[in-house]
Amino acid sequence: MKSPISAQRLLRGADYRPPRWLRNPHLQSVLGSSGLRRLRLGRQTQLLARATHAEVLDVGGGVRLQGFHSTQQALPERRGLVLLLHGWEGSAQSNYVRASAAALLGAGYDVYRLNFRDHGDSHALNREPFHSCRLDEVVAAVAQVCARRGPGLRAVAGFSLGGNFALRVARTAPAHGIALDYALAVCPVIDPAHGLRQLERGWLYHAYFMRKWRNSLRRKQALFPELPVLRRGDRRLNMRELTRVLVERYTQFESLEAYLDGYSVAGERLAHMQVPATILTAADDPVIPVADFRALRLPDCVELDIAPHGGHCAFLTGADLHSFVGDYLLARLAAAATPTARVPLRA
Repeated sequence: MKSPISAQRLLRGADYRPPRWLRNPHLQSVLGSSGLRRLRLGRQTQLLARATHAEVLDVGGGVRLQGFHSTQQALPERRGLVLLLHGWEGSAQSNYVRASAAALLGAGYDVYRLNFRDHGDSHALNREPFHSCRLDEVVAAVAQVCARRGPGLRAVAGFSLGGNFALRVARTAPAHGIALDYALAVCPVIDPAHGLRQLERGWLYHAYFMRKWRNSLRRKQALFPELPVLRRGDRRLNMRELTRVLVERYTQFESLEAYLDGYSVAGERLAHMQVPATILTAADDPVIPVADFRALRLPDCVELDIAPHGGHCAFLTGADLHSFVGDYLLARLAAAATPTARVPLRA
């Protein structure tokens, strides 16, 4: 396990220099989620499983969310607690989540991996299906976990859609009395309308997410046969039209466009954030347009760090399929614990 990096030398996106054969963003993205990488994470996964307790959180209004609390055993006293949020149709068991959790545990942090509604093995917990504007229940879950006793800082780190949630949670944390010290968003969704358009242009990613989404909706339909989760005709729809149908069926939004805007963090939406945060992304991300990041208006407490390479949430460093993100997160947490060492980043 790699040791935490001193806060005196903050890693930056420019420090990520993959070998030439790993500079293709599609190869990065595919390998990052691959079964091969899952095999590489085998020993770390075993250690993670032994330190983990699964539970169901009652977050109010009859909503229940699944979580996994892992207790560090590397130090006499923990450095802090970090909540990890997965991406759309990912889960607490996704490669990037488990790799980050293992790095954190080895460095002395407790870890809480939260499953969003209808992700992982949680489809039976709630009758109404997931959508990306269900922020209140995630905020409630983060509030519960952060309120638990224990020393050290409290932080949240999210990937892709989870990065979008992490930023929205951090933005609203002070208003909800959540003692959150830091947030990291890795390749977060910034403008969902642009992200949807990007997915439609990339047949590989569109097909990948549609396969996972349809399987998830079928599972939900089987558990709640009285609901019109996935009607027969819906199965032929593309991502845009299926999203539109489910927005009309299960949300209060008047249109697809209003729904997408409902979880956007684009433009000035993060301008008044108070919780220190970092946004790490890759200029070659094939899923999230880099122009969205460059158009953000951010306060001084939010760092924007754009690496030249990395694909979507991958940042793999070599044949061992180790991710730069784990080292980066540890360095940023060390800096968050010693605020005078923080150096603002601007792309």
